[in-house]
Amino acid sequence: MDITGKTALVTGANRGLGRAFADALLEAGASKVYAGARDPSTVSEPRFTAIRLDVTSGHDVAATAMACGDVEILINNAGVMLSTPVLSENSENALRREMEVNVFGTMAMAKAFAPVLGRNGGGVIVNMLSVVSWYVYPFNSTYCATKHAALAVTEGLRIGLKAQGTQVVGVYAGFIDTDMGASLATGPKTSPQQVARRTLEGIRNGTHNVLADARAESVWKAVRKNPGKLHAEMQAAWDRRGAAGG
Repeated sequence: MDITGKTALVTGANRGLGRAFADALLEAGASKVYAGARDPSTVSEPRFTAIRLDVTSGHDVAATAMACGDVEILINNAGVMLSTPVLSENSENALRREMEVNVFGTMAMAKAFAPVLGRNGGGVIVNMLSVVSWYVYPFNSTYCATKHAALAVTEGLRIGLKAQGTQVVGVYAGFIDTDMGASLATGPKTSPQQVARRTLEGIRNGTHNVLADARAESVWKAVRKNPGKLHAEMQAAWDRRGAAGG
């Protein structure tokens, strides 16, 4: 799809990766970008059209679909990560909170906007996934569970919406240099601008899966070539943390 002149909506667009997506869309020639945020007053860029949107609120999702009937590109970026292993005392609550945003919120937005996109020629849905859609990082395993589920939702949408000509894109990245990624690793992180840039390239090229950084490229190869090795690495990392009393 040519992005020039198109109307887009980005969830969680007030900061971080969502802001980078919204900026990149305007730079690519989009005519309008709706910036969804639970508090629209936090959307500081005047070029965006701020809209109140909590993806876990059925009312907000329905109202947004009604108000934004010109959308041709939907980017499901909103997400939450609570860095919780499955054996933690609060893991059930963490998983429920993460599922509400990362899975049910993504699915609700896609279902609400599928008819809108269909009326507007097919359009594009972009779901922000993760390399942990493919494996489990044990220190963050409830989040991994949501990204596994979000991958299944993405593939289901791709199959279900093919007939109306909707391109469904899954975007995979490793550690991104945002507030969400700050607690995960001290090593190199990918800029949100790079993730946005590669995603827009995928939209233009009709790609189904976007590997947004070197980490995504390496994990994609690892899970296909030798998934047992990756699992063993995660086990070793977990065991080292336990031995160190962490």
